Order: sequence, then C-alpha cells, then structure tokens
Amino acid sequence: METKTKNNHIGRKISRIRELRGMKQETLAEELGISQQAVSNIENSEKVDDAKLEEIARALGVTKEGIENFSEEAILNIIGNTYHVDNSSAVNYGCTFNPLDKLIDAYDENKKLYERLLQAEKDKVAYLEKLVK
Repeated sequence: METKTKNNHIGRKISRIRELRGMKQETLAEELGISQQAVSNIENSEKVDDAKLEEIARALGVTKEGIENFSEEAILNIIGNTYHVDNSSAVNYGCTFNPLDKLIDAYDENKKLYERLLQAEKDKVAYLEKLVK
C-alpha cells in the first residue's frame, strides 16, 4: 500500500517531468504566474487539484494524463530500448555520400576553373600581341 502512494505522488511526478524538460522551478513558476516557493510546495504535495494540474501540464508541454501516468521505469525502458551506441567504428556518423567522391569532384572543378583561367590569359596575350603588331 505504501509503495502505491509513493508511486502516485503527483508532486514528485511534476518535479521529475520538469527536470526532464530542463526547466527550473523559477521558470515553471513564471509560466504559472506564481512564486518559486509555490511550485516547491506543489512538488512536495501528494495530490494536486485537477484545474491546477491541467495548468501545470500545459506549462510543461504534456497532458494531465501524462503527469498522472508518468513512470520513471517506463521512461528508462523506452530509453534503454531505443538508444543504441555503436562503438564498433571510429567514424560512424551516418554519412549519406562518399566524402572522397566529393573531394575528387572539387578537385576536378578546380582543375576546370584553372584551365579556363589559363585559356583566358592566353587569349589576352594573343590579343595584346595582335594590337602591338
């Protein structure tokens, strides 16, 4: 019975959701138009009236039911089942193209530009020689 009460402590759930959202008590207090001490009192309360819970849920960007049904274990299970780190490769950044191909393309483009510049200079020299004659 005591465990059930502990798991259904709405204030702790609000506190944990606020922390997971990266929000300080002061920020939540500002959103709700109350003092930081009032937020602290709410987070220490086992129960919160429905209207206030609705307002807090809106400020936290969740639903009232989301707060009521919040479970730390469920969050840890979701993170554990969806987050995967593959350390088998030193360079595993999900590149969708071959960087060497891009490097070769850039090299070819530079070569073409250089050839055009060289041709323009040759044309200029030929034109100047023609004017001198």
